Amino acid sequence: MMWNMMTLDGMVAGANGDISWHEDVWGPELEQFSETQLQEAGGLVFGRVTYDLMAGYWPAQRGVIAEFMNAIPKYVASRKLSDLAWPNAHLLGHQPAAEIERLKKDSAKDLFLFGSADFAATLTAHDLIDEYRIAINPRVLGSGAPLFKPGQAMKLRLIDSRALSTGVVIVRYGLVRDA
Repeated sequence: MMWNMMTLDGMVAGANGDISWHEDVWGPELEQFSETQLQEAGGLVFGRVTYDLMAGYWPAQRGVIAEFMNAIPKYVASRKLSDLAWPNAHLLGHQPAAEIERLKKDSAKDLFLFGSADFAATLTAHDLIDEYRIAINPRVLGSGAPLFKPGQAMKLRLIDSRALSTGVVIVRYGLVRDA
């Protein structure tokens, strides 16, 4: 499962990697949604850039989400990192897609890929994302890092959609696999 916030024009980060626009829509509704969906997670998956952001933020935070984020198993795809300081974080090996496939089979709960649009493209190419959960932020950046990469083609079916008072629309899409 992938969970991401993107702008209306499909960006997950601005041209310089900025995600401060997330703060425009963060509030009680999105916090409650996050708490609820985290209960479904058996582990979190990150690419290196998202891991660095998360590991630099969550260990110093307090509260329900922070406790969960710091305790849950975390799996990180990186060719650059050799050591992970965030508690319960594990570095994926040289074949991260194969390791994610194994982890999915071994986990009683879903793995949640957070952020990590580049790694999401890799997992999509290996048919390892079954559901796409996207919070669409009513913002247009005009440029930046797109959630879906050029050439990525897939067919999705709507599972659910929900509008929040901040203008965010949360959509859940399941992957339609050809028979």
